[in-house]
Amino acid sequence: MLGFVGVVVGALALSGCNTKQEVLAGERVNVRDVLQEQGTDGAALTETGSRAISLPAAQSNTSWSQSPVSPHVRTSHAALASTLSPLWSVDIGAGDSRRKRLNATPVMGDGRIYVMDAEHVVRAVSTSGTVLWSRDLTPLREKSHEGQGGGLAFAEGKLFVTSGFGVMVALDPASGNEIWNQRLGGTASGAPTIRDGVAYVVAGDQVAWAIEADSGRMRWQIEGNGDVNNLAGPGAPAVDDKYVVFSYGNSSIQAAFRKGGFRVWNADILGRRNGISLTTVDGITGVPTIVGDTVYAANHSGRMVALSLYDGARVWTAQQGALGPVWAAGGSLFFVSDQNKLVRLDAATGEEIWLKDLPGWVTRRNPNKKRDRSYANLGPILAGGRLIVAGSDGQIRSFAPEDGSLVSSVEIKGGATTRPIVAGNTLYVVSGDGVLHAYR
Repeated sequence: MLGFVGVVVGALALSGCNTKQEVLAGERVNVRDVLQEQGTDGAALTETGSRAISLPAAQSNTSWSQSPVSPHVRTSHAALASTLSPLWSVDIGAGDSRRKRLNATPVMGDGRIYVMDAEHVVRAVSTSGTVLWSRDLTPLREKSHEGQGGGLAFAEGKLFVTSGFGVMVALDPASGNEIWNQRLGGTASGAPTIRDGVAYVVAGDQVAWAIEADSGRMRWQIEGNGDVNNLAGPGAPAVDDKYVVFSYGNSSIQAAFRKGGFRVWNADILGRRNGISLTTVDGITGVPTIVGDTVYAANHSGRMVALSLYDGARVWTAQQGALGPVWAAGGSLFFVSDQNKLVRLDAATGEEIWLKDLPGWVTRRNPNKKRDRSYANLGPILAGGRLIVAGSDGQIRSFAPEDGSLVSSVEIKGGATTRPIVAGNTLYVVSGDGVLHAYR
């Protein structure tokens, strides 16, 4: 009996093999595309688009003293020639390597360009390309590569420097001599912001500081929400007449009254691109930027928000991340996205107007070998009527703000490793081999 049952079951199995599989009719859709569309605010992606824009008049600025996230130091449209040519270049110390990175954006004030290399050596350079002085900020009994990151700001007759060793110092900009130093108790990888005699900075342990610019004494502190997964580090705080806005590595933003340090509101940038493992790094890389009564910020995971400066209420959310602060001009926002695209959004609604691909992965001779390096695209800034992006692939590109079309390109040997700045009708940028380049 058991043998008979086995024969019957085997026959049924064989007959099943002969059954023709039914293929369902209909359109095939990429699963990742469906995931990306879920929760989208506003219009769909526009690879190519064009919209007229009224840019602010170009200004012939003589300084670029701090991060442009704050209105009081931002030059919305710097004057610059329509075509760029190399003017000079000068070695400013250690560049990028496997163990250390050069990522401090230069600043300019009082006719000098200030830079910091990958080994925490600060230098002042004249507008003709001569190194005027240098100062090593590596603490005694420490190794230079053990502290990563840092930033620069020039204000009120002093050069303020933060370092990966958790120290903020004020230097005499004429000589490089130390005026004061303040230990922050945590890595200070972002640049400080200075206004009305107070320096604002975030330490890597998620503590926001207000420090008196004259003496280095602490005025007040507030704590953010710590995150052991913080990989990006905080950026420069954004400051206006009344408020200071801090960002932390756990995708949270905090606003406080800048004079007393009383917390006003907290907000989080939530959400990420589905189906992409890189979005698990959700730190705020598009650091808060104040434009009028709105704060714009973005994470590394594919989300950008516009928030009310007064209460943190959300105005809109866009399904784009940013690798640096946005550049606001003519009612639009321009930025390099988390997917290495140059993007233009409508500042009022978050609608995507256009996006353009930028160089991504390094081309390898052996196409079967795994990709292990990618290009960095730093910027944009608005100067000379165009958007300028400096690339680690060795090109500084200019794009039309109306439609994102490529206008021109100029070589930078060694590839860019910092965002460009413009002052005195000259563009300055540092390359990965530790060289400051000037273009005019």
